[in-house]
Amino acid sequence: MTSTERSTTTPPSLGGVRPTRQRLAVADVLATFHDFRSAQEIHELLGRRGERVGLATVYRTLQSFADAGELDVLRTEEGEAIYRRCSTTHHHHLVCRKCGATVEVEGPAVERWTSAIAAEHGYSELSHTLELFGVCPKCH
Repeated sequence: MTSTERSTTTPPSLGGVRPTRQRLAVADVLATFHDFRSAQEIHELLGRRGERVGLATVYRTLQSFADAGELDVLRTEEGEAIYRRCSTTHHHHLVCRKCGATVEVEGPAVERWTSAIAAEHGYSELSHTLELFGVCPKCH
């Protein structure tokens, strides 16, 4: 579906970012997958849908959405940024290195450990990230 065919009943969340045609197209594509994808992969998906959005625009849009809290961004082991829409609760990710399949996981033990380390050193207003990479059962 192109942006001109978009349903007006459920617009994609843009996190307060001004809704241009290109941003709406990127938001629509983000809603079609649940694993993490690179900007280049998202750009390719847009092209397959007939959307004309430049790669630089895709990068800027993804960064805007990430800044607005609409996307999670990970760095692969090779350093590439990858993106996906995630839940709004605090969570971590278990990501398959081969196919990109992703599971959101909660880590109560990690949360207790990070709080204890921060308290031990007198830190407050703590935040952290933890991402786990492995090979999923399907790819193993």
